[in-house]
Amino acid sequence: LTVSHAFHSPLMEPVLEDFRAVAESLTYHLPRIPFVSTVTGDTVSDELTTAAYWTEHIRKPVRLTDALTRLPAATHLEIGPDAVLTALGPAVAEDAVFVPAQRRAQGEALELVRGVGRVYARGAAVDRAAFFGERGGAWLDLPTYAFQRERYWLDPTAPVGDVGSAGLTPVDHPVLSAVVPSPDSDGLVLTGRLSVATHPWLADHDVLGTVLLPGTGLVELAVRAGDETGTPHLEELTLQAPLTLPGREALALQVVLGAPDATGRRTVTVHTRPEDTQAAWVRHAEGTLTTAAPAPGFDLTAWPPAEAVPLPLEGVYERLAGRGYHYGPVFQGLKAAWRHGDDVYAEVELPEDARAEALRYGLHPALLDAASHVDLLDDAESTLLPFVWSGVSLHASGAGALRVLLRRVGGDEVTELRIADAHGRPVATVERLVSRPVAREQLAAPAEDLYRFGWLPGPAAHAGSGAELPALDEVSGAPVGDQDGAVPPYA
Repeated sequence: LTVSHAFHSPLMEPVLEDFRAVAESLTYHLPRIPFVSTVTGDTVSDELTTAAYWTEHIRKPVRLTDALTRLPAATHLEIGPDAVLTALGPAVAEDAVFVPAQRRAQGEALELVRGVGRVYARGAAVDRAAFFGERGGAWLDLPTYAFQRERYWLDPTAPVGDVGSAGLTPVDHPVLSAVVPSPDSDGLVLTGRLSVATHPWLADHDVLGTVLLPGTGLVELAVRAGDETGTPHLEELTLQAPLTLPGREALALQVVLGAPDATGRRTVTVHTRPEDTQAAWVRHAEGTLTTAAPAPGFDLTAWPPAEAVPLPLEGVYERLAGRGYHYGPVFQGLKAAWRHGDDVYAEVELPEDARAEALRYGLHPALLDAASHVDLLDDAESTLLPFVWSGVSLHASGAGALRVLLRRVGGDEVTELRIADAHGRPVATVERLVSRPVAREQLAAPAEDLYRFGWLPGPAAHAGSGAELPALDEVSGAPVGDQDGAVPPYA
């Protein structure tokens, strides 16, 4: 654990006497529920009312394994300022559920409600009156029918229409709907729309409290656009602004392909703005597409690799949530991982209900995003997001499960990926993925304008005769009219 002092070790001995003096000044009471001690690894009672026990507690090692083994409960609630033991518990009690009451740098009230909700769902009794206190809490009547897991809600659908009658060519894609030639160059513009109402899986990508399209979604859009012009290889794509999704409102989307240069390369940019408005377009990514795509050059049919060491993934998404990655079910795709030297191998997959839609993508953004989740399982506390993608080639489409090889090639923030399907056949190559730390303010910034128009009082206008102003011919150096006063025609 990353801590400020060497707690529970001989290095605490210099403070023991001072600590004991403080502990002896307190009034103790016997616990009203069974208490299992991490000092003894067994149940204790009278010992808890002595200063000697608590002095020994900060000196002795933590017998967490013995204590958890002694506990009969299947659900554990960690009461503390952060999810410290929650991440360690599953290694001891695989079948138990560990729930933190708080997470560092997260909203206290929201995390507490989440924790209480989880233990309640596991069958724990909750004193609602004590929990809500003066806030009250409204009781709601639930539907009277028996819950049989039947949905009674209408599925939202995207607006449909005949794009051909509007002079557009339809595109078979879940997000992009039409393509039109650029009027002033040999380029193309692909149009579409984004909304969590019509694409509910987007709501599962919550980073630092903001729902946004993952960088993999921008990559998929760029590669799909390149298919229209025979330039499917994404040489580079730089992410310039996060594509945040405003509630259930829709965003108009454009992917713009430039004219080819002498080598056949085309620029690609991705833009959005709120639908049905005249707001300025926001550019989210810019890159280059080429025709030349290298052969895969890798083989992942032998799986997992010989001598690879399995990595523990218990509570992996709870740990990532502590760093700001609040992934929903569609993005919780990491299922297994191994390490072999400097290489990391992973298995990722989509939920069954998302696999049908994956057939319409080159590579589903949630699946490609999950391919890099194992690379986030280090000791860093920062939240990283993709910044630059280089050398992206798609070798096959429609995958619902992947095998992934990750190799760090430039420190903790530069990775290359080799991606295959569940049988080891190549699906995609990413030569270089550069990530950068991101702060909560950077993702929330689009919601607030940095500049606003405002009217300020100014000095009264100077009332002059106009004689002090220069004549127009003095300013331009050209006559205003001919001798008859006629203004010459504009040329």
